[in-house]
Formats: sequence, C-alpha cells, structure tokens
Amino acid sequence: MKHLKHLFGITFCLLITATSYGCDLKAKEPRNTDLTTKSVTEKPSKQYVKIALLLDTSNSMDGLINQAKAQLWDIVNEFTHAKCGNDSRPLLKISLYEYGNDNLSAREGYIRQVLGFSSDLDEISEKLFSLTTNGGEEFCGQVIQTSLKQLDWGKNADDLKMIFIAGNEPFTQGKLNYRDAATNAKENDVIVNTIFCGNYEQGISTMWKSGATLTGGEYMAIDHNKQIVHINTPYDDIIIKLNSKLNNTYISYGALGRQKKAMQSMQDSNAAEMEAAVAVKRSVSKSSRLYNNSKWDLVDAVEDEEVVLSELDAEDLPEELQGKSESEINTYIKEKKEERQAVQKQIQELNAKREAYIAQNQKEETGELENALLSAIKTQAAKKNYKWD
Repeated sequence: MKHLKHLFGITFCLLITATSYGCDLKAKEPRNTDLTTKSVTEKPSKQYVKIALLLDTSNSMDGLINQAKAQLWDIVNEFTHAKCGNDSRPLLKISLYEYGNDNLSAREGYIRQVLGFSSDLDEISEKLFSLTTNGGEEFCGQVIQTSLKQLDWGKNADDLKMIFIAGNEPFTQGKLNYRDAATNAKENDVIVNTIFCGNYEQGISTMWKSGATLTGGEYMAIDHNKQIVHINTPYDDIIIKLNSKLNNTYISYGALGRQKKAMQSMQDSNAAEMEAAVAVKRSVSKSSRLYNNSKWDLVDAVEDEEVVLSELDAEDLPEELQGKSESEINTYIKEKKEERQAVQKQIQELNAKREAYIAQNQKEETGELENALLSAIKTQAAKKNYKWD
C-alpha cells in the first residue's frame, strides 16, 4: 500500500499553478457591514483549491466515514504549507456529497449535497460528523455529474479543481455512464480522483481506475476498515490546553456569532471523542491561517475589514462589550488578537516538536485515506506550479 502515500499527496497539493502569474491572495474583499452571512464573490486575483469529496455512505462504509472524520485535520494542516507560483498562499474550499444511502431520495439517485464549497472548517467538520450509513445503490457517474452541475467551480484557469470519489461498488452502476461524467469534468478543468475501498486489482476490474485516468486523475485503493494508529506525544496535553485558551480569544457578534461559537466548541468535542490525537490535530488547524472566522468573530472581522465597529448595533455585541465605547472595543479586540497570536505561535512551536517525535517513533503507515488524498493533491498541484514549505 505504500504507493498510496504518493497518491494521497496529490489531493491536497491542488494549489500548484503552471501559469506565469500564479495565485495572488493579497487582494482584500470589499467591506461588508452586514452581520448576516453573505456569499463571497470570487475574483480572478485570488486562487483557490476546490475539493469535492464524494463519499459512499452505504452500510459497508462506516470505516471510510470514520477515517474521513479523523483525518480531515491532517489534510488541512498539510495544506497550510502550500504556496502558489508567486509565493502567495492559495485559499481552500471543500464540498461534501454522500451517495449510495437508502435514506436518500431515489429520485435524486440516492445522492445528497451535504455541503457546498466552504472554507469554514468548523462547518466542514460538523457535516462530516453528521453522516450515517445505510445500504443503497451507488451511482458513481451520477454523483460526479451532480457535483459538476451543482457546485460553483468558477472559471479561473489557475484554480486547482478536484473531485475525490470513494466507494466499493462497480463504477459502472446507474443509468448515467461514468465516461460521460468524466468527459464533462475534463471539459470543465476538474480532475476526478477515485478511491476504491478494497482490493487494488478489484478496483481496476470494476472500472474505478478508468474513471480517474479519463480526466488525468489518480486511482487509489485503500483498506477503509484499517484501524489507524495514532502516536501519543509528550506535547499533546499541552496543545489541547492551549486550544481552550485559543477559544477564549474569539469575540462572537450577532446571532450568527452565538451559533458559531457553540459550533466551535461542539467540533472540539467531536474530535476529542474520536481520540486525543484527533483533537490535537484540530487544535493545530485552528492555529493556522486557514481557520478564519470573520463572519462571526470580531478579531478576524476587523482584520479582514468585514465589519465597521461604528455601524454595529449594541445588541449585536457580546455581553462583555455592552456599553463600551468604540475606543474601548478596539482596545479589547487588539488585546484578544495579540493573545491569539501568542497562543497560535505556542501551538505551532509545540507541533513542530510533536511532528519530530512522531517521525522518530512511527513504525506503521499513517491513515489510508489521508495518504491517498495528500499524494494525489500534491501531484496535481505541482502541475499548476504549487510548492510546499
């Protein structure tokens, strides 16, 4: 299974662009003083890595879903080191579909969009943990075609656009021919990568490899029921404690803020219930640039010019800022920002030591799904001039 490591790297290296101008992420989004969530219009000046995960949620796929829950943070953490051709940082958006589940609509081909493209890491985690399995019909061609039709893939030729579809039934099932879906994907500059949950040769004979090669994607086979061995390190408990301090630096505003603050805590709990190591990896992700919450946190919102403090209604402020002057609020936000940066720095420094400890003590391969995704991402990202720190 060692070849899977290389395949997994391809999936999160989506960010490499072969064009001369690469990705420019420095441009600011226009100011938004509304406290409600708004869609962000993509601009050609920014480069995105867009990943659609299409997961089989039939009865036999509990192991796959558990691996996805546990290893999401490995993928995000790897991605934080990606650079475009001009050394700027690409933005990551992830979408999630489930298919092959009897609880889903037969009229829709037993397919459901769980989440459209999102950069909200807490939301992505929440949706993954909401998945349950039940027997059904798995129509690979149709779920690929559905994701191509429903998602906003954009027109920027520099974006890295990838589909990862995982399952264990023949790729040929359903009325929609997978070849037609693959052709459509290629025409829209979307790479389809296939992950067969089972024997490598069986995946080839059931056309999973063909589904990938038609678009220049990667074919991978994994043992989705493999128990992942996480190595505990002397730094884990400290990182988890620092995560609690990190949460205290978030200043929620508006009704959305209260909801999202609760979601942040719930996703911490979900990670911790899986295993302490998963909670550590999530904490590391939260210390990175990819964990941005400008839609509900005043520190990120002010930094990104998402809100103008003078235009906020008093009732939209948290209790600790009620009755404060704009100057006092600005001072409070500045203090929380400095506190957050200090905690994030501590987590990153401890994580570097943690990774060195793991490298010295690891005897087994890491997660099957993780390896497959990361290998594919890096391979395909390199073709678009992405590189890694």
